[in-house]
Amino acid sequence: MKAAMSSLSAFGDSSIQTPPKARIRQGCHSAGPNTSGDHINLVSSSMPSFPILQRSSEEKILCSDRLTLERQKLTVCPIIDGEEHLRLLNFQHNFITRIQNISNLQRLIFLDLYDNQIEEISGLSTLRSLRVLLLGKNRIKKISNLENLKNLDVLDLHGNQITKIENVNHLCDLRVLNLARNLLSHADNLNGLDSLTELNLRHNQITFVRDVDNLPSLQRLFLSFNNISSFDSVSCLADSTSLSDITFDGNPIAQESWYKHTVLQNMTQLRQLDMKRITEEERRMASVVAKKEEEKKRESQKQILLKEKKRLTIDNVARHWDLQQRVANNAPNQDRKDSASPHQDPCQMEGSTISPFPEDTGAVDSGLTSALQGLSVIDTHLVEVDGDTLSLYGSGALESLDRNWSVQTAGMITTVSFTFIEFDEIVQVLPKLKIKFPNPLHLKFKETNLVMLQQFNALAQLRRIDQLTVDPQGNPVVSFTLWKYYVLFRLSHFSMQKINGTEVTQNDTIMAERLFGILAHVASSELPQYRLISILGDARKKQFQYLLETKGKKPVIVNEENNDSKRLVGENTNRATLNYTTREFYNEKLEDIKEKKKFCKMYIEDLMKEATEINMKHEALQKLWPQMFIELVRDAVIEIHNKNSYMKLCLQQITDQK
Repeated sequence: MKAAMSSLSAFGDSSIQTPPKARIRQGCHSAGPNTSGDHINLVSSSMPSFPILQRSSEEKILCSDRLTLERQKLTVCPIIDGEEHLRLLNFQHNFITRIQNISNLQRLIFLDLYDNQIEEISGLSTLRSLRVLLLGKNRIKKISNLENLKNLDVLDLHGNQITKIENVNHLCDLRVLNLARNLLSHADNLNGLDSLTELNLRHNQITFVRDVDNLPSLQRLFLSFNNISSFDSVSCLADSTSLSDITFDGNPIAQESWYKHTVLQNMTQLRQLDMKRITEEERRMASVVAKKEEEKKRESQKQILLKEKKRLTIDNVARHWDLQQRVANNAPNQDRKDSASPHQDPCQMEGSTISPFPEDTGAVDSGLTSALQGLSVIDTHLVEVDGDTLSLYGSGALESLDRNWSVQTAGMITTVSFTFIEFDEIVQVLPKLKIKFPNPLHLKFKETNLVMLQQFNALAQLRRIDQLTVDPQGNPVVSFTLWKYYVLFRLSHFSMQKINGTEVTQNDTIMAERLFGILAHVASSELPQYRLISILGDARKKQFQYLLETKGKKPVIVNEENNDSKRLVGENTNRATLNYTTREFYNEKLEDIKEKKKFCKMYIEDLMKEATEINMKHEALQKLWPQMFIELVRDAVIEIHNKNSYMKLCLQQITDQK
């Protein structure tokens, strides 16, 4: 018995070695030809299907409690009479298909049916004393009919076709269970096996393990050569306090760099891993690595939360943008269409529903799950710096350009992306963008309401643009056939390299000049000089003034370089007349014009009123003047009629004034 259980330990994929077989004398049935010198006979019985086993008295005395019938080519179990005292019965290496004719052996403790052709566990209900049952290397598909074997100590079912662990929960005294080399896909339903110390599940197809933490006595667990790919699928092992030996070799998990450290960190009670004793140095290294992994996990969870918050914020910005567009466009037809169609989740964008959690979160712990579930975002804008890209979502994000950006960060930004922002609002911050970020080479516009070619004129005020990307979504201007050529013409001073990811060729530049060159010439020739000067910058004002001053002078000989320079200045001047005024600025200008008109009107009215009063006074004076003149002359003649009296009166007035 001890030898049997010892051989089952560790790997246990082969049968238990039983005592040497007794000499057998073959009968006339399925046991084969007779062999001289044997003391056991298998003779025909009244039942034609079963032979009867007979032993000599000497053999019974020699092996009174055991019987070995291995390698006898048996296809059925023989009838064993008069052997009720048997405790060990060995049928190894035969061709038996069914367990039968042993119900009378009620003292049997050890039954070995290894390497036969048995398809079902049966015929054991009366063997209540059975302690060891070896059914390895048979054709059994299901664990069944073990209800009465409550004293079972060892159950070996390796090398069968079992797909599920079942009907063993009542075996509370079972210490060894061998299910190696079966077809198990998972290990569970092990509750009730309170005495189990060794469980062999090698060479199956197991992907996850459960209930092992409910086995209080389990010490050795063999999971070699299965399909376990993550520690989460066997996380219950970490809760086992009795487990000391375990094997994972031959599993995908064993190929991972973190495998050994993770196992040792989570299963501190282990003494052996993959049949190798664990050293203190390995435990120390596992602890160090575990701390690093924990920090990495926290950082990963932080990134997941940030990513989810970003997703929710962008979704919120998208909803506000959609609502804003509906209100701005006042589209009743669209509203009727929406009311007639099934309700769509507001999180649906571009025809796909955004999942409540990010796809790459994988197996997250409960803390992260609750954090994700409780994440609520009310922000209507988002500013994100990712490497050399500044992404702005929502009009509120434009306020970030007023921040005190560090020189290093600002200098690193080469790509600026605008999403869910009105282009007219973007135009207002382009001067800030030019000052804050000196090196933007690539501009991206998505859902910005670019609806006409004239809007591209506003980009001319930037310092430099190498690439321009205008997403068709939310930018109807992209549907215009010639929009790229207009961009190349109006922004020719940038010498752009790519538009919407397509390289700009010299032919494209020539075609743009041919298509829109006359437009700029007409625009500049129709504007008055004061209007042109107000449009141009300071440097161009001087150049333009120079052109005006030299227009009437005699031609002089100049070199070709100066001619080219003047030609370039003329082209830039022509293009500069193609500017863009935002609706808001235009409305403000209209208001300003109205205010000026109102002021001018009031001023003119006041002047006219004052002039009318003056004229009326003048007319009244003209009518009164003749009579006034006569009275003045009369008064003067009367005053100077007496010269002496008049002189005294004047002297008196002078004296009084002093």
